[in-house]
Amino acid sequence: MTTDQFARVAVPARELDLTLLGGHPDDPALVTGDRTVTYAELAALVQRRALELDDPGRLLLLEMANDLPSVVTYLAALALHRPVVIATPGAHDDIARTYRPALDADAPPPLHPDLAVLLSTSGSTGSPKLVRLSRANVVANARSIADYLGIRRSDRALTSLPLHYCYGLSVLNSHLVAGAAVVLTDLSVADECFWDLARTHRATTFAGVPYTFDLLDATGFADRDLPHLRYVTQAGGRLAPETVVRYAELGQRRGWDLFVMYGQTEATARMAYLPPTLAPTRPEAIGVAVPGGTLRVDLDGPGREGLPADVGELVYGGPNVMMGYAHGPADLARGAELTELRTGDLARRGPDGLWEVVGRLNRTAKVFGLRLDLDRIERRLATAGAPARAVVVGEGLHLFTTRPRDRRVLPTHLARIAGIPAGTVTAHVVETVPTTASGKCDYAALRRQAEAALALAEPDAGSEAAPAYGDVTGLRDLYAVLLGRPDATAQDTFVGLGGDSLSFVELSTRLAARIGHLPADWPHRSIESLALESRPARRFTTPVELGVVLRAVAIILIVVTHVDVVHLLGGAHVLLALVGYHLARFGLAVDGRRTRTRRLLVGLAGVAVPASLWIGGAALLTGEYRPATALYLNGVVGESRWSDDWQFWFLDVLVWGTLAVALALAVPWVDRRQRRSPYAVALVALVAALGLRYATVGVSADLTEKYTVAGSLWLIALGWAVAEARTRTQRLVVAAVAALGLVGFFPGEPSRTAIVGIGVLLLLWARPVPVPTVLAAPLRVVAGASLWIYLTQWQVYPGLEAAGRPALAIGASLAVGVACCCAYTRLERAVRPRLSRRRRG
Repeated sequence: MTTDQFARVAVPARELDLTLLGGHPDDPALVTGDRTVTYAELAALVQRRALELDDPGRLLLLEMANDLPSVVTYLAALALHRPVVIATPGAHDDIARTYRPALDADAPPPLHPDLAVLLSTSGSTGSPKLVRLSRANVVANARSIADYLGIRRSDRALTSLPLHYCYGLSVLNSHLVAGAAVVLTDLSVADECFWDLARTHRATTFAGVPYTFDLLDATGFADRDLPHLRYVTQAGGRLAPETVVRYAELGQRRGWDLFVMYGQTEATARMAYLPPTLAPTRPEAIGVAVPGGTLRVDLDGPGREGLPADVGELVYGGPNVMMGYAHGPADLARGAELTELRTGDLARRGPDGLWEVVGRLNRTAKVFGLRLDLDRIERRLATAGAPARAVVVGEGLHLFTTRPRDRRVLPTHLARIAGIPAGTVTAHVVETVPTTASGKCDYAALRRQAEAALALAEPDAGSEAAPAYGDVTGLRDLYAVLLGRPDATAQDTFVGLGGDSLSFVELSTRLAARIGHLPADWPHRSIESLALESRPARRFTTPVELGVVLRAVAIILIVVTHVDVVHLLGGAHVLLALVGYHLARFGLAVDGRRTRTRRLLVGLAGVAVPASLWIGGAALLTGEYRPATALYLNGVVGESRWSDDWQFWFLDVLVWGTLAVALALAVPWVDRRQRRSPYAVALVALVAALGLRYATVGVSADLTEKYTVAGSLWLIALGWAVAEARTRTQRLVVAAVAALGLVGFFPGEPSRTAIVGIGVLLLLWARPVPVPTVLAAPLRVVAGASLWIYLTQWQVYPGLEAAGRPALAIGASLAVGVACCCAYTRLERAVRPRLSRRRRG
């Protein structure tokens, strides 16, 4: 969070105005992490912050995040009657340039005493055109929302939307003024941790834009057990009537209400709402005016040509109507200029008194929940040297240019100009821009062309009409643009890149279109793994993630070697490096120390428990293993010479190695250091693990020493370091340490040394591997079942090998492992919800 000061005016000193803090002093006001802040504590924090900001005549620029410092600063500014610009973090350069007075500091432009909050219009995030809101606007709309929602002191609202977004800010204001609590989080509703948070803090409400409901469908919201949920609110654009009905009926079954709402930043937030009881029968309506407001249609205004007699521009009146717009510093001294707000929406009033929005009056439109002025966009594009015509079809913005070279840069230009993700934009090249008989641009013709292009791009519109996306680079670019993270890599995840609810929805939509489907766990999966599951771009080959190929090849080598068809040892040690590699890519890319530790331990249990049960069962049935083996203690109490108990040495190293990483990162200072310097910490872990090996085993690992935890732990650390090595220098350092570690580790086994070394080098290379399409699915199946193949092979191949059927022994080992994996997966999916409900109960 940062602040910036622009203008000064003499304003009499005032006592702090804490009108928005409507709760009892001992009631919870904010919940953040493990901390609960009462209203008394929040008031004290606001007072302390106000001392630091005590200059009511200065405009404050606040990068509003979903965190305690941002909220305290915002409330302190309001309490001081100090005007504050609420800005999107990292996207306020135009605002800063425009409102920093070009005058001497002794004579800056004045600020109007009623001015309280300035927000970008919903379609101009980062634009210098701001909505001027008074304190009366903010308080009136907050109280109005609290009134019709029936907010109680016992309610707890999750910040499921950004607080720099008008809708998200209204959630904060309305709940605080009603004396309820707000749970601060920047987690996406697609993140399972979001729902863990909801259950932990007994959240009663969350808010969503239309796209939120798409992701709720994708992540199984209908099956979630949320006993404390009282109401869900929706705004930010039109929600499909069928979706309104579906969620309203779901709420009726589950005991919560759906409030469909209508509003604009110019009205502080809300202008209308649809009573929950009417949602199932009137889902297309925006409902009735909010308490204190009025709605009417202007049937005599311009632009009504060809419209039905009862349709006109929707006009709203109420105490929450903005003071006006600000285009520059001089506008900040102006007072309230409006008593009504002309919304630009075409509407009618139904026979039952409910209002319906049926279209837009002019060339403004909502894309991704943001209102865009298409004419302004065209002017800005022309100024940027990339002239184009803009139309909106559905929820997509389409740009038409006659210059092919501009096609690729137009989305980037628009992202900067309008503050929307470039991924929401489709650029088209046309020979000429169509015109009407009067010589004006024929936007109707452009819309028809955009609709035709969309139809051709549908997957079922023709086999080659829709391009097959899904390459890693293309998806990396998609993440980088939509999330504003140019540093995104193929190993990053949506969660790791800090995606929020708004960006999640658009990204998930684009992602599904490009890869042909959307796995439920995609927010936690790397861009690379998602790209490699898309439809193949070539006819005969499919790119497969290198980690998948290595896992499959390694487990096959293990089985083939054990059956004595060939003698190529080293596959299990490659798998250990893969354990560390995937641990770093997925297990460590989680926000929050406790959350990460819990996930690491849960993930470890998902491997250790079933494996232990299998080994224990085999020990009981065959008597081949000691009980200690099922507890991964063979390396401690087992014999130094090879025995059947050593068959599961790989699991010993995996279990104790992963546990060591989880426990180390549970230490606060280690956690902080790892997040600040992931590569350095991984390298330190690798050096420490090698030190342990040299201290206990020595340079050469003889007999079973290469299978002990102390002897092989360094390979897990090596995989971790490989995953964190992002630059060429870092990769070279890791490769050098790997080569050093392999020296003498397999004495007299050059082929084994080579196999492990090649595996590590391939991981450092980290490129998808094109494989024949017919082999791609089997490779993934084998790789996914590698643990079970490793576990079960010992009970499968020996008899067939002894009978002289090596090929059958190999095939049976793979098949049994895959079958056991499938069976366990089905069982685990069936049992997990019951266990979760039992834990919550």
